[in-house]
Amino acid sequence: MQRIKHSLRAHKTSLILLLLLTLLLGGAIIVQAYTITLIVNDIFLEGASFSSVIEWLALLLVALTVRSISDYYSKKIGVKIASAVKEETRKELLEQYKHQISVSEKQGVVGEKVSMLLDGVDEMDSFYSQFIPQVMQSAFVPLLTLIIIFTQHVNSGIILMVTAPFIPIFMIVIGIKTQKKSEEKLEQMAAFSGTFLDTLKGLVTLKIFNQTDRKKDELEKSSLGFRDATMEILKIAFTQSFMLEVVSMLSIGLIALEIAFQLVLYDGISFFTAFFVLILVPEFFTALRELGTTFHNGRSSMGATEKVFESFEESVSPVEWGEVELTASDETPTLELANVSFQYEGSDFALKNINIYAAPHEKIAIVGPSGAGKSTLLHLLSGMITAEQGDILINNHSLYAYTENNWLQQISYISQEPYIFSGTFAENIAIGSNQEIDMVEIKLAAQKAGISELIESLPDKYQTYIGEGARGLSSGEKQRVAIARAFIKKPNIVLLDEPTRGLDLQTEKVLQQSTSELQQFGTILTIAHRLHTIKDADKIVFLQDGQIAGIGSHQELIHTLPAYREMVTIQQGGIDNDSN
Repeated sequence: MQRIKHSLRAHKTSLILLLLLTLLLGGAIIVQAYTITLIVNDIFLEGASFSSVIEWLALLLVALTVRSISDYYSKKIGVKIASAVKEETRKELLEQYKHQISVSEKQGVVGEKVSMLLDGVDEMDSFYSQFIPQVMQSAFVPLLTLIIIFTQHVNSGIILMVTAPFIPIFMIVIGIKTQKKSEEKLEQMAAFSGTFLDTLKGLVTLKIFNQTDRKKDELEKSSLGFRDATMEILKIAFTQSFMLEVVSMLSIGLIALEIAFQLVLYDGISFFTAFFVLILVPEFFTALRELGTTFHNGRSSMGATEKVFESFEESVSPVEWGEVELTASDETPTLELANVSFQYEGSDFALKNINIYAAPHEKIAIVGPSGAGKSTLLHLLSGMITAEQGDILINNHSLYAYTENNWLQQISYISQEPYIFSGTFAENIAIGSNQEIDMVEIKLAAQKAGISELIESLPDKYQTYIGEGARGLSSGEKQRVAIARAFIKKPNIVLLDEPTRGLDLQTEKVLQQSTSELQQFGTILTIAHRLHTIKDADKIVFLQDGQIAGIGSHQELIHTLPAYREMVTIQQGGIDNDSN
């Protein structure tokens, strides 16, 4: 609720203008009712000529014009506020999500995040574009008409005061239920999106294990849950509309009956007053009925709004970057992790007291069993997540003192599954630089990455189109494209997250040669498993249960660290040979 209030305060000027337009609308409605009553009374009862009411007809035209313009611009301001709030919310969510990339992947909630960013934010629209303007209109227009009715006919005013409260009371009861159902609907939609995305990503695996029917049933169940939640909200909407019509119809009927008795039987009221009141009473209830309609949409949208804003309360460790620029220099900076600790929200695993020093152009291998924290360590170095304790030092200055763009220009991160975009080979390789790259540089980078031979064998060569997600490329070929990007960028620090995992020995050998060439640009930190990769490293960091169990060369760890020696022995097929 605080975030909703904050979002409205940010558009204070628009809200003030909306209030002024609402008062103008209320005044136009009163003038319209008065002029219609006066014209009817003068022509049909007083026998006045048409020419004598020309001025009143002109005033009526002005009132109708002002009413239309006020209503139009009120709705336009509401749409403008909604558009601005959605844009601001999406920017904030994107800013937050980009620091939760690794966490979202780990928890498998990417589909839910996408659903919240797109559909969830769109659901907020009705609250700002319709509900807020209508609340203002329904707060002031009925009040103005009620005051005028009381000055004309007290009994009608009393009837309105007695019957009108039933409408907001009913709306509050319905609104609470609607908001709850709306939150359920958004949860169902997020769950459905997540299940659908998960199914698409694992379609091949499901087919291989003959589990497509079971997954189809799960997807259908999730879809039906979303459908049922939507239908529940529609059912509430129809019920609300019916009850609002009943209450307003009965109230108008009572007032009409009272006025008929006063006018016909008791002669206690003039025709002018009776007709004026009968025109104003429907206006009173029209404003409330419209609030009832938008109230349903508004409460439904408000439920979605609160659900979206709850996303900002999720625990996250965003990187707070500074404003310092790394000195423009060809020298590779020193890199140090000083007592760094980090823990994912809701996880028992944690990196604890990590201390690593990397001199310029060193090659450091990070090894250890699965789940030891190797990938998390690279996420920290890349700036995806922030250390909870300790610091990462670049040239003896905190990483977070630099600007984000400046740091990202210094590094290349090559993951196990680098993403290849829909486009040509040349376009995908050129992504490695923010500047214009000519074909000579692209071809040289491809050659160093060991993929030029493949590209040159294709009919369109570097203009060959690659499908979304690198359809048609093997894992090794995707890795080579990623390495070509790094050669284009010429980074000072290269982070490699098991780039050769699952590749055949021949492909791995080509990639190892390419990554070794990257060392000419700067420091290499690589997660590795295979012995020939590990042995070439200047320094080996052995992680175990989130802590450093040992640091040293291959020979040093063989003699001093049993866990490392056991890993090497398994790599060698069970032969424990200290000379290796």
